[in-house]
Amino acid sequence: MQDLPAIGLGTWENTDPETCAESVRTALEAGYRHVDTAQHYENEEAVGEGIARADVPREDVFVATKVHPVRFGLAYDEVIEGLEASLDRLGLDSLDLLYVHWPVGNYDAAETLPAFDELIDRGLVDHVGVSNFSEDLLDEAMDHLDSPLFAHQAETHPLLQQDDLVAHAQAHDYHHVAYSPLARGDVFEIPEITEIAEKHDASAAQVSLAWLLSRENVSVVPKATGEAHIRDNLGALDLELDADDIEKIRGIERRERFVERNGAPWQER
Repeated sequence: MQDLPAIGLGTWENTDPETCAESVRTALEAGYRHVDTAQHYENEEAVGEGIARADVPREDVFVATKVHPVRFGLAYDEVIEGLEASLDRLGLDSLDLLYVHWPVGNYDAAETLPAFDELIDRGLVDHVGVSNFSEDLLDEAMDHLDSPLFAHQAETHPLLQQDDLVAHAQAHDYHHVAYSPLARGDVFEIPEITEIAEKHDASAAQVSLAWLLSRENVSVVPKATGEAHIRDNLGALDLELDADDIEKIRGIERRERFVERNGAPWQER
């Protein structure tokens, strides 16, 4: 399995063009090498501008976006056209990783995923990913892909630990990419997290990210716009939690999911 940078810059809700471009530039020049966006975020052009501004070679930056089931659709031709439009907005010749954003709408593994293989064959995409899938849908996706599944992105944080999905990623040797890894800011109010942060003279954000990164095959894409938060999140790479810290976080009883949409695979049918 090819490496994926452990911490990426999430850009959801970063829709002001100048702020978005500058946050991407700042992150890359601070040491990030992974930038995550999506068609649905409506900021691909600004993300591309930030990549262009940064004093970092394009080949050193891992860029990911997501094909949306509504904005473009997930039929074969729609995936191809959607990716070409994303590349145009990003100002890039190719993409490191392309995700199916949600398995809803006109998503059909037998039609959608061969388009991803086609994009890899054409040299427009290096890796295939999916997002917000269940274990059954992940198995189905792998059955329909000629290319190896590279990543699955899912909401994952101390309040939604996703043990089964992480275990699936480990068993099948692909990356589990945690979005909303700070539980929409709630990690700053979780006693177990704040106690560990005080113990290590670290931030609650760093503790949450370090805990996620202590799990095999897991990467994180926290969103941040200001330089202070961008650099603080990156500091998680230097924080080593001990076994007691990890066990304390695993023992958090509160459970909460922040991201929902109609048709999500975890909803009752």
